[in-house]
Amino acid sequence: MEIKHVPLEWVNRTWQDVEKFFVMCSPFSTGDYTVEQMKAYVAQGSWSLLVVVEDGVIHGAITVSFYNRPNDRVALVTQIGGKCISSKETFDQLRVFALSMGATTIEGAARESVARLWRRYGFKEKHRIVSLKLEQL
Repeated sequence: MEIKHVPLEWVNRTWQDVEKFFVMCSPFSTGDYTVEQMKAYVAQGSWSLLVVVEDGVIHGAITVSFYNRPNDRVALVTQIGGKCISSKETFDQLRVFALSMGATTIEGAARESVARLWRRYGFKEKHRIVSLKLEQL
């Protein structure tokens, strides 16, 4: 499998082929954004879209947001769906993409099963994120 970056000018043409992967993983989301909002972030260039291709068929998709901290440029995996980062080979392709965009670290919020898988590639738990909607007070 090969991970390919989708250039911004091809996002709208490609979205119809990848949206299903993000819809499938939305039950695991915490509701921070909808699939439509994800498309808007990707289409405006705030997030990068990557597709996982084998024999010309898209098997998965990933969105990545880049931001800077004082000591790192972070490639934050914001969504992942379908058959994606399940081998050293595909992880290395994600790593190369992140490096090409200037990233010094890759991060992502993950449920326990994904965290276990990514530990194989050297990921370590960094924090636990908790949240409280202020209107609930």
